[in-house]
Amino acid sequence: MKKWILRIITVIVVVCILTGTFFIGKGYVMYSAALKECSLEDNIQSIRAGKNYATLEELPKMYLDAVVAVEDHRYYNHGAIDILSIGRAMWVNLTSLRLVEGGSTITQQLAKNIYFTQEKKLERKIAETFMAFTLESQYEKDQILELYVNTIYFGSGYYGVYDASQGYFGKAPSEMTDYESTLLAGLPNAPSVYSPDVNPELSAQRHQMVLARMMDCDYITEEEAQTIMANYHVNP
Repeated sequence: MKKWILRIITVIVVVCILTGTFFIGKGYVMYSAALKECSLEDNIQSIRAGKNYATLEELPKMYLDAVVAVEDHRYYNHGAIDILSIGRAMWVNLTSLRLVEGGSTITQQLAKNIYFTQEKKLERKIAETFMAFTLESQYEKDQILELYVNTIYFGSGYYGVYDASQGYFGKAPSEMTDYESTLLAGLPNAPSVYSPDVNPELSAQRHQMVLARMMDCDYITEEEAQTIMANYHVNP
């Protein structure tokens, strides 16, 4: 009986290894093909050359803190991937029997945004991971964060933080209030759902989640969160 159990376990392990190797190979081929079509340097240069590209110096600290808090709160403390987030995502996906979470870091999300589609396929996730390691080997964390906020979708047709700030608030990102900064940081999670132009109530709920997350990460106090809400002067 023990021999049969050992054989079954061995077969399962071998199948897992072979399956993993297969998808890693497919992911690497996808990654290599993406770089062959457009080098990372050329891609980044093209993004930075955009008319409405916003540098970190032009963005409020409140906005940047909010982005890191809600998207990847250990961003400055891990590399291209976050093992803890991946482990949590794997557990959630296994227990729910479907792909619910991806555990992506900001670097992985940037890789996906500039090279790959949004479809939830394992080989795409692996290709995105290869690209994330390449990004972190060539660019600093602040540079990656800057590129990220200039390539994400905010809903209502706005790509990049500059266009989103102009579209939603009629002002440059540097002029955003704390309320506007924290509101905007929550939209990319589900832009078609949280866009204040489409669902103001859901947008407000998401905003509350952003502030709560910032308190959890010690970016703001409860008093500061209440002040941000009290200073609401924008009608989305």
